[in-house]
Amino acid sequence: MTPTTADLYDEHEGKVQVLSVLLQTYGKKPCFSGAVATVKCHEDNTQVKAALETPGLGRVLVVDGGASIRCALMGDKLARMAVQHGWQGIIVNGCIRDSVLVNTIDIGIKALGTNPKKSVKKGAGDKDIPVRFGDVVFTPGAWLYADADGVLLCNERLC
Repeated sequence: MTPTTADLYDEHEGKVQVLSVLLQTYGKKPCFSGAVATVKCHEDNTQVKAALETPGLGRVLVVDGGASIRCALMGDKLARMAVQHGWQGIIVNGCIRDSVLVNTIDIGIKALGTNPKKSVKKGAGDKDIPVRFGDVVFTPGAWLYADADGVLLCNERLC
């Protein structure tokens, strides 16, 4: 059995960062972990799609959408793409859509909430850069653990 985020926190206190943002859980995998890849974008999911089209290699994509709740940065199509390319999970500092369908897909997703409005597609955004939200700095290559209790980040793999 994989250790919970609470167990990991207790065992590695001082080495882990705890996300202070309360996120909703979507997808069929409520627990997931993996090395971090990042995208920073605002109401434009072009870079999210570009990242999910690449081999996930068991990683977790962290999307800093600036906490915007005005549109969704992903939905069921991108969730399916993520599974096809080997991503373990996605953290979205923003919204998703198609949540009923997303909840049938074998991936872990955490997001602020849902919004049926799609994002624009102008190509704006950055990937593979450190992003900061919820008192955590997500650096590409760091290790992320997510479950029902929250999200932890560590510079190294803990288990």
